Amino acid sequence: MHHLIGLILFLFQETDQTSGGTINWLIQKFNEGGFFMWPILGCLVFGLAFVIFKFMSISRASVNTKRFLVDVRRAMDDGGVEKAIEVCAANRGSVASVFQAGLMRSNEGIESAEKAIISYGSIEMSFLERGLIWISTFLSLAPLLGFTGTVQGMIQAFDAIAAAKNISPEIVASGISVALLTTLFGLVVAMLLQVFYNYFVSRIDQLVVEMEESSIELIDSLVLLKAGKKVS
Repeated sequence: MHHLIGLILFLFQETDQTSGGTINWLIQKFNEGGFFMWPILGCLVFGLAFVIFKFMSISRASVNTKRFLVDVRRAMDDGGVEKAIEVCAANRGSVASVFQAGLMRSNEGIESAEKAIISYGSIEMSFLERGLIWISTFLSLAPLLGFTGTVQGMIQAFDAIAAAKNISPEIVASGISVALLTTLFGLVVAMLLQVFYNYFVSRIDQLVVEMEESSIELIDSLVLLKAGKKVS
């Protein structure tokens, strides 16, 4: 038992040393990268801020569509459209908002309900896509800033060669290091934000498909209700 505890403590100590060494290495390379490392870091910070915002907004917009549709149908059978509107008002998410808009116009006819669903569906889709443009902007800016830093580093290297009138590794190493580091960090930031961006796009597409499919089923349910038939 004592040997096991000693082994665990040793592994934690090694992990802390490795983590600290990695952080120190990153700080060192960041400082060596020069001025353009700061705007690249800004792209990372602001990009991740919008990523957190999108996680929160998509989480609020998500709902178990199948279960929600069953609840709405049961409410329509029990208390008609008014009861179904209460169910929608008590639930969050894009589907609930679209359903509520359609149900509130159902007394004007099925066509009015369809138009309301289409209109509010477009509004909800715009809400889901809000903030994506900024993530896309920062993931595009990060590698461009990195390449700009690369150009700056190469200019420094050639200026050093011109000043020394000699080509040696010691003279050009500093400029080339700046060039490589800014490119590396810019690409890493862009790849990280690209993963989140692609995830959000796929998740929004999925939510839109669910919203469209459930809206069609809602219209069918309204037709059955108007005909005096059981919905659920």
